[in-house]
Amino acid sequence: MSDQTQEQGMSQPRRVVVVGAGMAGVQTAVALREQGFTGTVTMIGAEPHQPYDRPPLSKAVLLGKAEGSAFDVDFEALGLELRLGCEALALRPDAHVLDTSAGPVPYDVLVLATGAEPVRLPGAEGVPGVHLLRTLDDAERLRPVLAEQHDIVVVGAGWIGAEFATAARGAGCAVTVVEAADRPLAGALPAEVAAPMTAWYADSGTELRTHARVDRVEPGAVVLDDGTRLPAGAVVVGIGARPATAWLAGSGIDLGEHGDVLADDHLRTCVPDVYAVGDCASFPSRRYGERLMVHHWDNALQGPRTVAANITGPAPAVYDPVPYFWSEQFGRFVQYAGHHPAADTTLWRGDPSGPAWTVCWLREGRLVALLAVGRPRDLAQGRRLIEAGTPMDAELLADPSRPLKTATA
Repeated sequence: MSDQTQEQGMSQPRRVVVVGAGMAGVQTAVALREQGFTGTVTMIGAEPHQPYDRPPLSKAVLLGKAEGSAFDVDFEALGLELRLGCEALALRPDAHVLDTSAGPVPYDVLVLATGAEPVRLPGAEGVPGVHLLRTLDDAERLRPVLAEQHDIVVVGAGWIGAEFATAARGAGCAVTVVEAADRPLAGALPAEVAAPMTAWYADSGTELRTHARVDRVEPGAVVLDDGTRLPAGAVVVGIGARPATAWLAGSGIDLGEHGDVLADDHLRTCVPDVYAVGDCASFPSRRYGERLMVHHWDNALQGPRTVAANITGPAPAVYDPVPYFWSEQFGRFVQYAGHHPAADTTLWRGDPSGPAWTVCWLREGRLVALLAVGRPRDLAQGRRLIEAGTPMDAELLADPSRPLKTATA
């Protein structure tokens, strides 16, 4: 918080403007009220819809089991102003003004929570039948595609590609997933951990083509670079997401190589009175000794509490979580906690060809990450052990019949 903001005094009304009405933006606004903030809170949302949760889009909403996934928040009762269908265009920090499609919005404190936007497949824009799955409108456009049981090609075997393929197979569609890398989840997990997941595709009746690069998309077909032509009543692109921060160009806000807002460990930006949270930001982790950019739901839930505490409280709160996410795919519940790249040891609990198993990553004898497939108790116990930095006994840890919390050194 800048000297200017501090001098205003905690008792005086202040204006907090939150840019973004997804999970991170909504939770920031709610946390401000929960932590006693009495000033005005204005949320700027680019979409016209009531703020909604994204995970159900690839499941219940997509399959027609739910009409929407609006947050169960009484914005009026909390005194939160919503400006929907309003796009952030530019930021003028010196004037403390946010420029939007509906005009300038002054602020005392600004929170950037604009999330991420999907990476588009080059040459596919404007081709009929090509879809992304990021917004409620995307899900509603895809729902009739699944209902009509089209042949579907999914580009990208990451988390979203696997979840959409699962839903499409559940709807009775023929699904082919094409992945440029040699395995699914190549950007997220080591080869030996992702390898058992390859069989999940075939088991579900989904065709997985690895080492498969898309040359072009035509109406009704995807053409690979080896000349293979895949019939496609619809094409769903899931090749990643980038922070939605292009509008900050020229604002003085420091961005990373991926377009992420470079927040500090209090989730403050380099500009006074401006914070950043959720998918649009990265932050330095003392726990892992590197800067993290976490594009998952739990980060958008936890970070806002730190931002609200730093806006309302005199003592700075540090953000250094154990990252967590989950995925439901091909009849399996996959959970991950931590950050594994710096690990020096990998241990398996259980048979990866079976329905339930866990991978544990350690550094200097301490658990730093784990992936649990069908073993939620391992995840819950392991997450607490990571947070505590508890030394582990590798031999005990490798025994899947032993509760993970009892495998300490």
